[in-house]
Amino acid sequence: MQWISTISIWIIPVFIGFILLYGTLKKVPTYESFVEGGKEGIKIVVSIVPYLVGMLVAITVFRTSGALEFFVDSIKPILSWIGIPSDIVPLAIIRPISGSAALGMTGDIIATHGPDSFLGRLASTIQGSTDTTFYILTVYFGAVGVKRMGDALKVGLLADLAGFIAAIVVVTILFS
Repeated sequence: MQWISTISIWIIPVFIGFILLYGTLKKVPTYESFVEGGKEGIKIVVSIVPYLVGMLVAITVFRTSGALEFFVDSIKPILSWIGIPSDIVPLAIIRPISGSAALGMTGDIIATHGPDSFLGRLASTIQGSTDTTFYILTVYFGAVGVKRMGDALKVGLLADLAGFIAAIVVVTILFS
């Protein structure tokens, strides 16, 4: 096990050194290329910031206005009829929007119900089997200037729905 620790410490510096050595041998101006890449990275970050701020404001308004609670309370009868715990729905709604907000909700669910409870396992499984679709589309599509992302949004949300349903089915089968 000691060799794994040694490899994990040295893998990135060795990889970076290899790239620099290879670039130098190929007569690539490595330092200038690095600086140019840094400049491009800063431009990308500056171009993404408005999208991220807009998304974070929308999430905050959605949660603090009570709209999320109102929605969950409205569909509680349907959820109980289907057998889906209503405590998990806010996580399923927020997860495609914000990974950090969803992680906070997962932590709250685990703190309230326990890590080995049905809800704790379900929240953890949802966290691992879905993705932050809106965040990904905002950041990556915004970085390259894609304006029309309707089909990607539909497919991403459909994949999130499939992950949510699969998590409920699998956790129910394995832990009920």
